[in-house]
Amino acid sequence: MQEIVGECLARRLVEWGVDTVFGLPGDGINGLMEGFRRHRDKLRFILVHHEEAAAFMATGYAKATGRLGVCAATSGPGAIHLLNGLYDAKLDHVPVLAITGMQETSVLGSQYQQEVHTTHLYQDVAAYNLMVTNPQQMPGVLDLAIRNALSKRTVVHLSFPNDLQVAATTQDPYRHVSPGEPPTSSTVVSQPPVPAAQADLDRAAEVLNAGNKVATLVGVGARGARAEVLAVAEALASPVVKTLPGKMVVPDDHPLTTGGLGLLGTRPSEELMEECDTLLMVGTSFPYAMYLPKPGQARVVQIDVDPSLIGMRLPVDAPVTADARLALQQLLPLLRARTDRTFLAKYQKARDSWLSDMASLRDPSRTPIAPQYLMGCIDQAAADDAILTCDSGTIATWSARHWTIRGDREYYLSGNLATMAPGLPYAIAMQHAYPGRQVIAFVGDGGFAMLMAEFLTAVRHDLPIKVIVNNNNAYGQILWEQIILGYPEYAVRHRQPEADFGAWARGCGAFGVKISDPKALPDAIRQALAHPGPALVDCDVNPNEPPMPGKIRYEQAKHFTEAFLRGQPNRLSTLATVARDKINELRS
Repeated sequence: MQEIVGECLARRLVEWGVDTVFGLPGDGINGLMEGFRRHRDKLRFILVHHEEAAAFMATGYAKATGRLGVCAATSGPGAIHLLNGLYDAKLDHVPVLAITGMQETSVLGSQYQQEVHTTHLYQDVAAYNLMVTNPQQMPGVLDLAIRNALSKRTVVHLSFPNDLQVAATTQDPYRHVSPGEPPTSSTVVSQPPVPAAQADLDRAAEVLNAGNKVATLVGVGARGARAEVLAVAEALASPVVKTLPGKMVVPDDHPLTTGGLGLLGTRPSEELMEECDTLLMVGTSFPYAMYLPKPGQARVVQIDVDPSLIGMRLPVDAPVTADARLALQQLLPLLRARTDRTFLAKYQKARDSWLSDMASLRDPSRTPIAPQYLMGCIDQAAADDAILTCDSGTIATWSARHWTIRGDREYYLSGNLATMAPGLPYAIAMQHAYPGRQVIAFVGDGGFAMLMAEFLTAVRHDLPIKVIVNNNNAYGQILWEQIILGYPEYAVRHRQPEADFGAWARGCGAFGVKISDPKALPDAIRQALAHPGPALVDCDVNPNEPPMPGKIRYEQAKHFTEAFLRGQPNRLSTLATVARDKINELRS
C-alpha cells in the first residue's frame, strides 16, 4: 500500500518517540486518521469528547513528562476549540504540537463550509505555524515543527488540507523552477543543559555573599533542582519561598521553606519578602510584582534558562542565563556558609505558627463542610507519590495551602493562563503517562461542569483517575474578586440545589458518591482512592468560606467592608464563617 501523507505524519511522530495523540476525528482530518490507524500498534489515539480537552491533555502530558504533547482536531470548529488548551501550553512554556485539518486546496478562498484559515488564527499561539501544501514538504516540516516545540518549549501547529492528507508522499505535483529543494531532516534535537558563564556566577556570588537577609524564590523552572536549591539555601541560611506552579520544587515539610507567595501564599512568605535585602530567583519570572521586594529594597540574582525572562518584574543585579540545576551546582562552591541564621529562624518560627493556623481550619465538626477540611482529607489519604491536578479558582487556594508536597508528590495547574477546567483532562493525560501512580483531580463544580464529559473518557479508556469536586454551587473565586473590588457579588451563584456529580459518575459506570456530612467524608475519600477504576467524590462545601490572603492589606479590608455596606448577599453567613475561622486560629 502506497504511503500517504497521513501515514507519513504518523510514522514520523513514532520516530520522534511520540506514543499518544489526544483528539477528536472529523471529516477534515480523515486522511490523517487513516495514517494513525495504520500505525495504531505504536501510536495510540485517545478519543475525547471536546477538542479543548484534547489540547489540555496534550499540555498536561507535556507538563508531567517533559516530552512533546500532541493533539489533533478537524478543520474549522474543531481547530478553534483547541485554542484555550494551546494557550495554556504557551504561557506555561511546555512543548505541544497541534495538528488540524483544512479544506482541500481546490476550494480554498471560495467561502467553503468550515473554511477557517487556522494559520491566521494560530499566528499568536504557535511559534512554528504552517499549512502544508505539497507532499514533498513531508516529513521535513514536521521535523522543523517538533524541533521548534522542544527547543523553545512552546506550541507549534501544522494544518493539512484534505486532498494533501491522502496524497502519496512520492507525488511531485509541480515543476521545480527554483534552486531550492524540499526540506530533509532527521528526528534529532540537541538540548544540552546550559551552564552559567563564570563571570555571571562570580557576580551572583558577590551579591549573595554580601547580603544579610537573603530570600530564595523558586519556580517550576527549578523543578529538577530540588537538592541544589536546598543546598544553596542552606549555605545562605535563606528561607525558600515557592511560586504556585513551583510548589513541587521543595517539600512542604522541609524546614527551609515558608511556602507559597502571592494571594494564595502564606503570611511568612509575604512578610519575609518585605524584609529581605537580597533575593535569589531561580526558574521563575513571578508575575505579581506587588509581592516582590520594592525596587531599591533588595539586590537581586535571577537564574533562568531563558534570558528574555530575566529582569521582567524588578531590577536584577546579577543575571544568570543557565539551567537551574547546573547553575546552582556551579554557584554553591562560591558561597560562604552563613553562620548567622537569625533571619531564617525568625521565619521558620512564623512558618510554624502559620501551619498551626492552617491546621485549625481543617475542622471536621463544621457544617457545611469546610473546603480546607476536604483538602486535608485528600492530603492525609493520598499516596506519597500521588499527582494532584487542580483547576483555577478557590480550589487553587485550598490545594496551595493544604496539599502537602512530600516524597515524590507532584502538583499541576494552569499557572499563567489560570484557565478553568484543565484539572480533569490533565489527570487523564497524566494517568495515561503514569499508569502505576495515583492521579487525583481536585476541581470545582464550575470547572468540572465545563468538561465533565471527559470523566466518561477516563471510564472508556480504563484510566483509574480520582476526581474530587469541591462543590460550592458557585464561581467562588469570581465571587470574592467582585467583593475585593468593593462591590457586592452578582451573577456568580447557581440556583440551589447543588448538582449531584456523583450520580453522573455512577451513570458513567464508575464509583460516584455525594457527600454533605463531614463525618462521612474521610471514608468516602479513602474508598475512592482505593477503587480500582475511575472514581468521583462530589463534596458540598461551605459556599461562604472566603479564600483569605495570607496577609490582609488595608485596601483589601476596606473594599471588603464596602461590598458588605453596599448590600452583599449572604453577608451574615460569610461573617460567621470568618469569625469561626479566626476563633479556630486563636485556639490553635
